Amino acid sequence: MGRLGGSLPQRAHLVLAPLVCALALSATGCSDGGNSPSKAASSRPAEPTTTDTHRAEHIEGESVSTAPKPVGDGVVLLSAASQKGNAQLPLTEDIGAGRLAIQVNCQGQGKIQVSIDPTGISFPLDCVEREVSSTYNEVHLKREREKGTVRVTAPAGIRWALTVEQ
Repeated sequence: MGRLGGSLPQRAHLVLAPLVCALALSATGCSDGGNSPSKAASSRPAEPTTTDTHRAEHIEGESVSTAPKPVGDGVVLLSAASQKGNAQLPLTEDIGAGRLAIQVNCQGQGKIQVSIDPTGISFPLDCVEREVSSTYNEVHLKREREKGTVRVTAPAGIRWALTVEQ
């Protein structure tokens, strides 16, 4: 039989390189370059708590009575607290290129849906009674957008608060 060309180390990198790339993409998520709406969002990891809850989205000390505190040193584009039901809230400034982050807290039984127009960002958050559920989502936008709006769809019995920053 014929011999394969190249030594074992040379052939190994041909097999390992695509494997390493696939693992890196699965660990970090992938994007189509921002040409289509992104539904992928990362959640802020839960901090250790002393409560009996094991839900990843419960963060001790969060509230719906006040808007979540900004996590970066950027500009707050929207801050809302003690809201109920559906809402369409305009951002105070245009959305620039770069990091766009949104934090949402909710309390009450059900699920809320949050979207930021015109970015196409949209995500749900499951809410529970007697406890605040939280999420933090961040994306990096390649281009600017004008006149952004945050839309929240929520059952009337759910209270929520949010902060959008860039």
